[in-house]
Parts: sequence; structure tokens; C-alpha cells
Amino acid sequence: MGQHILEMKHITKEFPGVRALDNVNFQVKRGEIHCLVGENGAGKSTLMKILSGVYPSGTYDGEIRIDGTSQAFQHVKDSEKAGVAIIYQELALVKQMNICENIYLGNEITKRGVIDWEQMYVETEKVLKEVGLSIKPTTKVLSLGIGKQQLIEIAKAISKKAELLILDEPTSALTEKEAENLLQLLMELKKKGVTCIYISHKLNEIFQIADTITILRDGQTITTCEARELDEEKLIALMVGRKLTQRFPKREQVLGETVMEVRNWTVYDPDIPAKKKIKDVSFSIKQGEILGFAGLMGAGRTELFMSIFGCYGHAITGEILVNGKKTNMTSPRDVIQEGISYLSEDRKGNGLVLTQSIRENITAASLSALSKWGVIDGNQEVVAVEGYIKDLRIKTPSMEQRTGNLSGGNQQKVVLGKWLMTKPKVLILDEPTRGIDIGAKYEIYNIMNDLVSQGVCVIMISSELPEILGMSDRIIVMCEGSIAGEIPGKEADQEKIIYYATGGGRK
Repeated sequence: MGQHILEMKHITKEFPGVRALDNVNFQVKRGEIHCLVGENGAGKSTLMKILSGVYPSGTYDGEIRIDGTSQAFQHVKDSEKAGVAIIYQELALVKQMNICENIYLGNEITKRGVIDWEQMYVETEKVLKEVGLSIKPTTKVLSLGIGKQQLIEIAKAISKKAELLILDEPTSALTEKEAENLLQLLMELKKKGVTCIYISHKLNEIFQIADTITILRDGQTITTCEARELDEEKLIALMVGRKLTQRFPKREQVLGETVMEVRNWTVYDPDIPAKKKIKDVSFSIKQGEILGFAGLMGAGRTELFMSIFGCYGHAITGEILVNGKKTNMTSPRDVIQEGISYLSEDRKGNGLVLTQSIRENITAASLSALSKWGVIDGNQEVVAVEGYIKDLRIKTPSMEQRTGNLSGGNQQKVVLGKWLMTKPKVLILDEPTRGIDIGAKYEIYNIMNDLVSQGVCVIMISSELPEILGMSDRIIVMCEGSIAGEIPGKEADQEKIIYYATGGGRK
């Protein structure tokens, strides 16, 4: 066997109107952790979909060689037989089934044509142990957190005897501790001879585990080098094609009057009626302010704002005032009419209709403003959408482009355009930069700064502490459904946030 387990040579892939990959060369050494990085739209996911057989041979130009043998994968099963396993950001588990059933789904162990459940449970226990999970194979996936589900995906890959493991943004929905555990597991798998291709926008993770780094930009290979030859500044410059001197753009803070005030907001869990999910929360936000909400996963941040937006919880009590007046909002339509918009953390599930065009998605929440006597003014719609594509710098050949074909960063801009079109007084951004690259993050930060300079209030929920610290004028920290602490932006640091997030200072 040669030094390289994988060689992808002169890979070119085109979609209608877009050349996603242009003569890309990518080589991975056996037994290394090779990080593949680049901005959203650089071609990383497309390249991996070619490698895993999602895009079959014949739909692209170029050659794939594994262990020196040329491959022509027609579907995912072919790549799995060659020892390739891919784990996507959106986990592919059937949550109503148990762990064993998920791990061997489509690859069941049989004996004389009958599923050998006993042997499958024995083998499941072995692979669970290998990924550090001490839970029964009969446990329903539905009852597990995202961190454990991620480990089950890896166990599934190990059960298929994968020699080349691909992970695409695996820590985007994990807590800091869960992410650390996953990275340690990958280091252990490396010792056992498993080769890993790791895709992430989190630079600290890349430098923690990478042996080699390949940078893609605009569908082309920029360079491949050993991780020790790079630092964060050099890597960012290679990714975006320019020096990025500041991670967070500066802004002069000019506060106006209080725009929204929430008083004694209490929400009960819709699935467990006796359980309080949000407990007597009160806060306010002023014109021209970015208010950051921090806290550990499960602290209640998303549930708080989904309930304010009218799409979560029951037996809700409390008051919301907009411009000093009490509101009577009971549905998302009412909330939008009051000037409050909410960009969900789950852009694909709740923010977009991926099968529809950019135009249809951007105008979805503002059709009444574009209509007269129930008929949409097509010219007005086109002009408005063109404006948002230009202002938000959405990379697309046309506003009729299917939204599902866009990169993650451009999808996020489409969601942002949809809510900006509602002309909000208060814009709630839930994990606004999750799963997008550092260049696109900077663009979204600039958009946030432009909005507050125009008098819009921005509430930002984020699990990334540098982002919270870098962008917030004031930070509210939640713990177990309550506000645990409030810190002025200039006085905040990671230690103070973690102190409150873990229950410090609570009576």
C-alpha cells in the first residue's frame, strides 16, 4: 500500500450556472487527521459528496483513487465497501429506533437469511465501548442528546470497518465538553489506524487535531500543508484571500429609548405540562443595542425567544411591551406585525423552504406588503429581492436559484433577508453564524452593526463566547430557564459568563 490512502485528481463539478469545483487535487495520507477548510461555497461539501458516492461517477470529471485503485462510485454503498464513511452535520439516525437497529440499518448481520439479533447486540456493545459509550444497545436514540447521537454515528462507521472517516462540521450543535470528548475520540481512532477527513469552521479545533490542512477557495485548491506551518492569521488569509485584521468590526454605540420590554415571562413545557421551562424572566432592550444571550445548551435561551415569537410553550404568563405599550400577541403573525422578527437557529428546518427559490424565501414573510387586492406585484417583488441579494452579497447566478443549492453562509443570508424585509424594530438572531465560515461571519457582523446604526435592536443568542464578547453591548446569561446574571459588554469576559452559566451567584 502507498503512503496515500486517498487521491482525488483534477476533480471538476458543475451545477447549472455554477462551477462548484475547478480542477481540485486532494491527497490524504494514511493514518492522519486531515482538515479540509474554506469559506462556505468553497466546495468542501461537494468534494466530499463526490468521494462518498452521493454524486456518482459520470456527473463530474476527474479521478478518485483509494489505496492506489481507481474508483467509480455509483452510490454511497460503493464508497462504504471501499472503506469510506461520511458523517454529516445533520445526523442520519432514525430516532424512533434503538441504537443497535440504527448501527446495523441496511447492514444487518444474518444467519441463514434471518437477522441475528444476538450477534448484532454483542457487536453493538463492542463498538459503543470503542467510542466511549456505556449504554445499552436497546436504548432508543430519541432519548439521547446530540453529543451521544454523534458518537453513535461514529460507532456506525466503525461497524462498517471504515478506514477513511469523513466528519462535516461535527461539533456545530455540541456543548464545549461534548466537542472536546469528540476530538479526543478522533485522536484515539487515529492511534488505531483510522484516517480522518475533518471539516470545520472552528479554527481552535483544527489546530488542536490537524496533522495536515488543505484550503479550498472558490472551488479551487489553494494549498496543502502541515498544520504546524500555519497559524490562525495565515489560515484565515488563505481561506478568504485577504488579511482579516479584525474578527469583530468596531462600532460606536449610540443608544436610544427602550423599544421592547419583557416582564415576568414564565413558560411551561408543551410536552411536560407541569414543568416550567422559562421562569419569571424580565429584560429590556434599547434602540441601537446588541443584546447578547449566553448560557449552556439547555439553559432555555431558544425556548424563551420561540415563546416570545408565539411558537413554543403553553400556560404562558407575563407581559411584552413595545415602545412602552402592552401587546397582545398570540401568534407569529401578531409578533411580526408588532415589529419583532426571529431568525431560528435551525435555518434548514424552520427558516427556509429549501425546494423554493431565493425570491420565494426572501418574500415569504412579507407577501402582504407586496400585494394589492390579494395579488402580488411581481415587479415590486423582483426589485426588493434584487436589493437584498446585492446588500447581503448573496452569491447566486439568479434569484430563481433553488435555496437548497446554496452554501450554508448564503442560506443564512437568505433567511436574514427574509426577516429584514419585514422591517423589524427588534431582530432576534438565534445562533446567527452557526456552521458558516469566518469570512461570512464577518459579513453578518457588519450587517448587525449597520442595523443597530439605523436604530434596530438586535438580540443575539450564541454559544460561541468570543462572538458574544466581541459583538454584545450587554450580555444576559441564562441558567436552567432563569436569568443568572447580566454583564455590561465592556466588563465581560469568559470567566464571568461561565460563572453565571453554571449557576454561580444564584441564591
